[in-house]
Amino acid sequence: MERQVALNLVKSQLTEHRYLHTLGVMETAISLAEKYGADPKKAEIAAIFHDYAKFRPKDEMQEIITTQGMPKDLLLFNSELWHAPVGAYLVEKEAGVTDSEVLDAIRYHTSGRTCMTLLEKVIYLADYIEPGRHFPGVDEVREIAKEHLDKALVKAVQNTILFLMKKNQTIYPDTFYTYNDLIQKLED
Repeated sequence: MERQVALNLVKSQLTEHRYLHTLGVMETAISLAEKYGADPKKAEIAAIFHDYAKFRPKDEMQEIITTQGMPKDLLLFNSELWHAPVGAYLVEKEAGVTDSEVLDAIRYHTSGRTCMTLLEKVIYLADYIEPGRHFPGVDEVREIAKEHLDKALVKAVQNTILFLMKKNQTIYPDTFYTYNDLIQKLED
């Protein structure tokens, strides 16, 4: 799919602020893909569509999670998680993207998972460090990302877990598993 076609599809689904975020994620993902050896075109498409379902009604997302065989435990956690797996489903159904690597990068960009692929890591990190993001710790992760993808990812996941803990929010188990998996691989 051509970039402009994908951007046009996404723009109709997002607020202006979220669309600008998407453009930042796209540029960051392409840069990370080129630096670390992922497919830049797949990174571009996954980044463009990563927030495709972000503003879908919660009841629509619940219905999709329930009827499409997604993990039901998603419904027990913050609805901010839902747009990623629902987005992967909708991007395939509505935009016709069928590349499983791209769809998985969309699916896991909020929770992460064990044994993340290079493309999944790129999209997760690009979403976290794109230039429009401004929050404590993001600049440190940007600096680490210049030298080491996995170390930057560990710091991003760690920051996310700490942020959620400080807000007394539940943390989806896959996020803990992601952290543990990355730490174990760095130690090997």
